[in-house]
Order: sequence, then structure tokens, then C-alpha cells
Amino acid sequence: MRFFPLLALIASTAFAAPPADIPSFILNPAAVFDGEVLHQDWAVVVRGDKIEQVGPLHKLVRSVDSRVIELPGMTLLPGLIEAHSHVLLHPYNETPWNDQVAHESEALRVARATNHLRATLLAGFTTLRDLGTEGAGWADVGLKQAVEQGIIPGPRMIVVTKAIVATGSYAPKGYSTEWTVPQGAAEADGVDALIKEVRNQIGHGADWIKVYADYRWSSAGQPAPTFSLEELKLIVDTARSSGRPVAAHATTPEGMRRAVLAGVETIEHGSNGTPEVFQLMKEHNVALVPTLAATGARPGAKEAFQAALAAGVTIGSGSDVGVFAHGTNALELEQMVKWGMAPVDALKAATSVDARLLHLADKIGRVAPGLLADLIAVEGDPTKDISAVWHVKLVMKGGVLYKQP
Repeated sequence: MRFFPLLALIASTAFAAPPADIPSFILNPAAVFDGEVLHQDWAVVVRGDKIEQVGPLHKLVRSVDSRVIELPGMTLLPGLIEAHSHVLLHPYNETPWNDQVAHESEALRVARATNHLRATLLAGFTTLRDLGTEGAGWADVGLKQAVEQGIIPGPRMIVVTKAIVATGSYAPKGYSTEWTVPQGAAEADGVDALIKEVRNQIGHGADWIKVYADYRWSSAGQPAPTFSLEELKLIVDTARSSGRPVAAHATTPEGMRRAVLAGVETIEHGSNGTPEVFQLMKEHNVALVPTLAATGARPGAKEAFQAALAAGVTIGSGSDVGVFAHGTNALELEQMVKWGMAPVDALKAATSVDARLLHLADKIGRVAPGLLADLIAVEGDPTKDISAVWHVKLVMKGGVLYKQP
């Protein structure tokens, strides 16, 4: 990559009078990945919380008050998006899931989650979709509000609150049968209860609805479908009437098939998917969020991911972080590349593709004028070597710098 110091080009750069009291930056990296394509020798002008200009430095109109940040040898790209997170969980090798849900107080889990959000942001992930509080009630809504109000640093949050499971299918399990144990998600079945639960979660602040289309509840303890196709359709229709999409946890071909036909927008995991079910997803424009960082060790996961690639399914980036340490979300991009996705496509998955999946393409996911100034800079060229995403040197969210060289 070539690097041209900005001061050498000042003479050929146009100047403009700045609007009063609105912070402005010129970010001058070696290259800009705009969410689709890598551009050498581009720079980016940020004013307030938006990207104002993008392009060759000598063509940009520069305000006299702009703060210049030189980023030699670095690639500037959109803030990364994590499409499958659990900020209220911490790694299972620290504390098993059952113990987190049954023995850790909500206050303790929220306190820990504030650190998770900070670590995620500083790792370059400026937006996340959190797919279930796992027994922590509506706490994700409060965390989202705390980030929005500037009380704690963290990514933009899209939340689903409790998620929905079929009665008897989820956990914690293993307690004496005379005890009624609170579950890690909301149990509901049938017409009236499902409609009420979807509306209840919406009323408490859910941006999306998440449903478990299958889970480990067969007589042998293996994954099996939970809800009927009709029940899943009811969930989707109720959510859709409020303008909210539905994400489905599904790992079995039949659970995936039912979820797709019901009209969900994303399938989470899909680790036992077949070429036939991935073709169905392609036909119905349903995206896969494969969570390879968490599920990649399961038998068949690699073959399923490669079958999804071969079928041309839209693949977003979401890792199921919380199962493993927050702030190490980049494991997902590395695993997707390891199993056959080109580095540039993995970057797209975590930027422009995820933005479209989350209905936020008019706000984030690309480096373009008018979009929010969610930007990161990494050492090297991640379109050639995906490991560059571990080396985050600058993080900006909404025009605010959280990390800089």
C-alpha cells in the first residue's frame, strides 16, 4: 500500500468554512474498504456523527477545523457487525450455562455485561444483535438504553429480550420434578399463548423476535423440531404485523425447513443443514448466520457451511459470542475463511451483508456519505489476510473516537 502524508497535499485540497461547534475529522489511511470494494489512497471526512465525504484526498473539501488522523499502513473499513451475540453470558469454561442462569443474579450479570460491551466495541464491532438474555429477563433492553444514553460504552444494540421456546424443550434441566425452575427463555405454545408472548416481548422492547425452531429435547437428548409449522407461522405473522423480523435457532434439516417456510429472515447455526434445505433457503431469501466460532467443532458443521456456500445462500457474520470470550468476535471471520469463504466476502458478511440482514443498510455497514460514522482502522489489508481484523487501532462510533493510534 502507498501512503501519502496529508500535509504534502494540503496545497491542492479545497477548504470550506466549518459549521459551528460540530467536530470534524479527516481519516487518512493507506486504503479504504467501503463494505464492498478496497480503494487505495482514499480518505474519509467525518462531520458530527456522519460520514461527509469519501474519496481521493486531493478531491475532498476540507474544513479548516478538521482534525487530521494519519493511519499509515492501515485499512479503514466500516465498523464490524456481530449478528449473534449473548452479552449476558460469559464463557462456559468459566461457569457452565446452567449455573449462570440458575445461580447468578441479574445484577451480577448486567455488571459483567457492561464489560462485555466495552470489549466488543474496542475489538472493532460497533453494532451487535443480541439474541437472547438467557434467563436475565429484559436486561438487554436496559443495556441498550444505557449505551444509547452514553452511560456505558458499547456497540449499537439490536435486542430480542427473552426469546421463545416450546414448553419442556429448553433448560435449565436436571432439577427435582416437584420444582418449577425458571427457564432461560420464555415458554409458550398454541395460538393464544404464542400471540401473547410475541406481543409481550415487543412491548418490553424487542427489536426482533427469536424462536427456537428445534432444540436438544428428543428422547435421546438430540436436536429435534419443537414448534409446528403452523405455530412458527403464527409467531412470524404476529411479529411482522408490528414490523419486526424473526430469527430462528435451527440446527436440524426439519427445524430449518419449517422455519424457512414460516417466513423467518435468518437461520441461526444451521449446523446440520443439507444441500436441499440450503437450496430452500436460497429460494426463499432466508439468510444463514452460521456461528462457526461456537459450533464449528460439531460433526457436520464444516460440510453444512460449505453446502450453504455452494448453494449461494446469503451468509452473515455472527459468532454466538458469550459461549466464548467477548471481544474475540473475530474468530468467526477467521473460521469462515478457513472453511472456504474468501477474505473479502467474510468482511462483507460482517459489514454490508449484516447491515442488510438487520435492515440497517441506510445507516451502517458501508463507508459512504450520509451514513453513520461507524469506522475502524486495522493494520494491514484484511481483504488479503483476514487476521488483520485482530489488529484494530482505531474505533469510531457515530463520530466519537473510542480508540486511536
